[in-house]
Amino acid sequence: MGAVSHTFLMEAGRWLLQGSWLDRDAMPLPVKGKILVVWGRDNWYDMVTQLEFPSVERDKVTFKYRGRFNGSDRQYTFVLQHSELGRVEGEGWIAPESIVQRYWVLGDRQRRTGFETLRRLGENTYCLSSSIMSGHYLSSLMEATVERQVE
Repeated sequence: MGAVSHTFLMEAGRWLLQGSWLDRDAMPLPVKGKILVVWGRDNWYDMVTQLEFPSVERDKVTFKYRGRFNGSDRQYTFVLQHSELGRVEGEGWIAPESIVQRYWVLGDRQRRTGFETLRRLGENTYCLSSSIMSGHYLSSLMEATVERQVE
C-alpha cells in the first residue's frame, strides 16, 4: 500500500490492547483486548477487535470491521458490526504519524458517533484514543496501548 510506514491496519497481524475505559459519570475501568487484521484481494481488509474488562462483570465488546481502501492508499471506508452500537459506517485517513477514523451508527435515535486516533509510537506500538458521542456529548472514552504480536 505505497510508502506508508504504518504496520497497524496496513499489514495483516495480531495485536494486543491494554488501557482504560471511561463511561460518563463512572470511574475508569481497566480494559484488555485482542485485534486481528486480515487482508484479502483488491484492497479489502477484515479486522476483528474484542475488548474485555478484567476487574468487573461487564459484557465483552466486539467490533467486526470490513473495509476497503479507495483509489489512494491514504483514505478508506468501512462498515462495522459493533456489539453495543449495532451497524456502523465510517471512514479513515492515514496520516504520516497516525491513523484517524470517524464512524456513525446507522438509524440511531441517539445520534451516536465515534472517533479514534492511533498514534504511531514505533514500528509495532501505537497509542489509541477513542471516544463515542451521543449527540453533542461524550458518552465513553478509551485510551490504550496497542502492540503487535511478532511471531
